[in-house]
Amino acid sequence: MSANLKYVSLGILVFQTTSLVLTMRYSRTLKEEGPRYLSSTAVVVAELLKIMACILLVYKDSKCSLRALNRVLHDEILNKPMETLKLAIPSGIYTLQNNLLYVALSNLDAATYQVTYQLKILTTALFSVSMLSKKLGVYQWLSLVILMTGVAFVQWPSDSQLDSKELSAGSQFVGLMAVLTACFSSGFAGVYFEKILKETKQSVWIRNIQLGFFGSIFGLMGVYIYDGELVSKNGFFQGYNRLTWIVVVLQALGGLVIAAVIKYADNILKGFATSLSIILSTLISYFWLQDFVPTSPYSSMKYWVGQVQWLIPVIPTL
Repeated sequence: MSANLKYVSLGILVFQTTSLVLTMRYSRTLKEEGPRYLSSTAVVVAELLKIMACILLVYKDSKCSLRALNRVLHDEILNKPMETLKLAIPSGIYTLQNNLLYVALSNLDAATYQVTYQLKILTTALFSVSMLSKKLGVYQWLSLVILMTGVAFVQWPSDSQLDSKELSAGSQFVGLMAVLTACFSSGFAGVYFEKILKETKQSVWIRNIQLGFFGSIFGLMGVYIYDGELVSKNGFFQGYNRLTWIVVVLQALGGLVIAAVIKYADNILKGFATSLSIILSTLISYFWLQDFVPTSPYSSMKYWVGQVQWLIPVIPTL
């Protein structure tokens, strides 16, 4: 049963990662009549859906008893305010990160985004060394250097890109800056969350509820500050359609899938899922979305970036 759950969680993670990147990219570039949906509101809705899903999972773990559910939520959240407040920091960072991913995929093709976003492996490693006192071997540091080189080659402009308009170059720069910022925020928030999970005995679902609570608050603040006028004019759910709701559900599913992978799988399977997701995103971006043409630097370095996904988690087990 445990082995089956490993491969189920692996498959779901590949599906979720690939589908989220592609549908988010498609939804942000699709031209339709009327206003486009606001990414800030989509982040808030995704957090609320994640809270609801986690409450249902806690309800299931409480043997489907409302009284037991109420007791667990009261004891683990309300009666432990300091433990709950600890999640405010990663929650705010995750909210920022989720908004940045919308910005990135509005300005970069899905394949370039997927490879560049793997720099989060480097930032996660650096924060793990500094915050969790983890030690990396020579081969692991070497693999991280290869990863940085691969991402640099992917971002290196081709001759056709050099001849493109300044507007296009500006959009690519905005997308790149959004991805890089998301990589640092992802690395720090992930390690901080791992540190909290290791220091306490609360379940992953309870922690996700706490994350979602603060994420919703920070998200609503972002909606008010950046899109308040648009919301008051056209409504909170302006521009929402079936594709938008698919993106929102997939984003909410992401937090639950990662929790399942942590619980049932391991780092090797997680690295494999990420590598497979890059390949699938590249193929679909090229053949279906037709917004990506691989250059020779990308084709060669994409292979090395994919290999690094395996190298980093596997080396400690050899």
